[in-house]
Amino acid sequence: MDIHSDYSKRVVLNHQDLPWISSPSVGIERRMLDRQGDEVARATSIVRYEAGAKFPTHTHEFGEEILVLDGVFCDETGNYPAGTYIMNPPGSSHAPFSEKGCTLFVKLRHLGPEQIEREIVDTHSAPWFQGMVPGLTVMPLMRQGAGSTLVRWAPQTYFNPHKHYGGEEIFVVDGVFEDEHGRYPAGSWIRSPHMSLHQPFSKEGCTIFVKTGHLI
Repeated sequence: MDIHSDYSKRVVLNHQDLPWISSPSVGIERRMLDRQGDEVARATSIVRYEAGAKFPTHTHEFGEEILVLDGVFCDETGNYPAGTYIMNPPGSSHAPFSEKGCTLFVKLRHLGPEQIEREIVDTHSAPWFQGMVPGLTVMPLMRQGAGSTLVRWAPQTYFNPHKHYGGEEIFVVDGVFEDEHGRYPAGSWIRSPHMSLHQPFSKEGCTIFVKTGHLI
């Protein structure tokens, strides 16, 4: 299965416009943003667990990143409420489930040997740091290798024009993110290719998940 698998092309969509597709496990559905492969796939998805749904134990050969968007995600190591970021390194395994239901942003099979230790960040309590322009604050998430970051934009914040070596991927968690190409409300996913150029801003304020440098 190939969905938006050409990383040389810009892709913009809102997951709320996509259908839910059943997974092999009852009560777990996905909205597929990009995908290379079938059930074992390099993929970016929105994943929804009904209350009581569970996956059998499985191994992430090339790792996994999860941002819990709502509800409570669980596995044998603990319960992770909305706002939790989890990086499961290559070779790790778990048996995920949700007692009350949850929705996740998930990236599969894109990590490398520099990711060794599991990482968990509670984004409600982790510190924010000043960004490169006034009104911009950042929260590092994955600390090993090419990291993922939360970026918070105060209303009326404008950034400089810049290019992305290795591309950029953005998921809008809340608010409205913008650039000269368009306006992207919560739930939007934007994937921009290697050396793409834009000048982002937010008139209304927003929080975005950002990952850069991984699309070459």
